[in-house]
Amino acid sequence: MMPKLLLVEDEAPVREMLKFALADEDFEIIEAADAGEGFTLIRGQRPDLILLDWMLPGMSGVEFARRLKKDVSNRDIPIIMLTARAEEDDKVKGLQEADDYITKPFSTRELKARIQAVLRRTAPGGQQELIQVGALCLDSIGHKVTVQGEELDIGPTEFRLLHFFMTHPERVYTREQLLNNVWGQNVYVEERTVDVHIRRLRKALATAGYDRHVQTVRTVGYRFSTQV
Repeated sequence: MMPKLLLVEDEAPVREMLKFALADEDFEIIEAADAGEGFTLIRGQRPDLILLDWMLPGMSGVEFARRLKKDVSNRDIPIIMLTARAEEDDKVKGLQEADDYITKPFSTRELKARIQAVLRRTAPGGQQELIQVGALCLDSIGHKVTVQGEELDIGPTEFRLLHFFMTHPERVYTREQLLNNVWGQNVYVEERTVDVHIRRLRKALATAGYDRHVQTVRTVGYRFSTQV
């Protein structure tokens, strides 16, 4: 079955451009001109991914994404935010709600690559067996972390936290988002618990010099960066 993409964009020429750019891909594309129409289509034709414009009439793309994530039945639909807003603060704000963020203008090649990467990352059963950053290797099947073949001493929660970080690099997550994604939606623990496990994860990675990849973003949360 072809992946279904929902375009939520108020400018018809932009929607046509996006459809043309993706014409040679095996996607079923549906489109909405505003947030209300987008929510209606989601209820009737649940998409596999949403391409979402930031500047929508009546409700911004950020608010649209925020409301969607509160919907238990649809919160796992991945979102790629499309926007001309390229400031770092805007990117951080957008990435707190979406799975990826592309600034306009962007190339067709980049758009296709981002879509395929998000679909692979979020597909059921699509978990990568080996995830590697430099010499750091996480084996999701063998449930171990190694650096140049030497296994690191890492706890089960820190393993899940690292797995989430390594499969979602460069994106900033709040403590609440990390709790929801790593601990689960129905687990009630203090947000500061995240800080404790971040410290333990850094301590485990420090033995091999990889603790610097787990970065604190002041007043926001944490991210895992490969650009170190």
